[in-house]
Amino acid sequence: MHLNKRILITGGAGFLGSHLCEYLLEHGCDVLCVDNCFTGSKRNIEKLLDNRYFEFIRHDITFPLYLEVDEIYNLACPASPVHYQHDPVQTTKTSVHGAINMLGLAKRVNAKILQASTSEVYGDPDISPQSESYWGHVNPIGFRSCYDEGKRCAETLFFDYFRQHNLKIKVARIFNTYGPRMHPNDGRVVSNFIMQAIKNDPITVYGDGSQTRSFCYVDDLVQGLVKLMDTPDDFTGPVNLGNQDEFTIMELAQKIIELIGSKSEIILKPLPSDDPRQRRPDISLAIEQLGWQPGIKLEQGLGKTIDYFRKSFF
Repeated sequence: MHLNKRILITGGAGFLGSHLCEYLLEHGCDVLCVDNCFTGSKRNIEKLLDNRYFEFIRHDITFPLYLEVDEIYNLACPASPVHYQHDPVQTTKTSVHGAINMLGLAKRVNAKILQASTSEVYGDPDISPQSESYWGHVNPIGFRSCYDEGKRCAETLFFDYFRQHNLKIKVARIFNTYGPRMHPNDGRVVSNFIMQAIKNDPITVYGDGSQTRSFCYVDDLVQGLVKLMDTPDDFTGPVNLGNQDEFTIMELAQKIIELIGSKSEIILKPLPSDDPRQRRPDISLAIEQLGWQPGIKLEQGLGKTIDYFRKSFF
């Protein structure tokens, strides 16, 4: 990473984006944070606003943007089912039109560009763990399709710009990530369980709780993104970024109750449509090409996340 590099982060006021802004500023970069604040919040970047190497622009990337930058991290898109299903048409537009606009910008200024894709491109997988060569098992017309297919189409666009215009691209497939600055009402399992457990409310587990997820702490994930961006231009990805340690949803609920010392009971509710039964990355490509793997264990990361929720919302 070079000092004084001008870096654009779309979705920079969001959960993941704000941590990335912070990390890049600490490593001597000029950071342009672009966000329309639909799910992001100025509160997430509040302490960065006085930094002279940081700039915040309120903008929706479904409209073109004209800037001079060296690198672009395209993180803009609601990433939790509650938020991306709220306005599914806009979600698809953010993924597709947003990708077209950011790729166009990268082409104009000859910038390197990274797409924050998602494990959702694998849908409800038939194989576990999922490697980058797996094409997925996705419902194109379901309630989650606006996000799943929007991100799949964005990947298509990235690779077509690479092949057609020789653009310098990187594609990261991000698996479940958690940590401070998660939205308290985003409907994601970690934030849901923590909010319910702190309030001693019943913890709602969908299905029988046997479905599995792997959880990567945000600091680990940010380092993975930066390492991917810094790989040689002939390496495009896609690369899975996530934690390989697999837990059932029931185990997660019990762990959070224990860490908080909560009196919450666990109640079971019907499984939502197209909810994947398992989600676990094969990260051997990230280990080999980026020299990256997560180091923060679930208990340690949950402790930091619980502290943040207690201080911020209670």
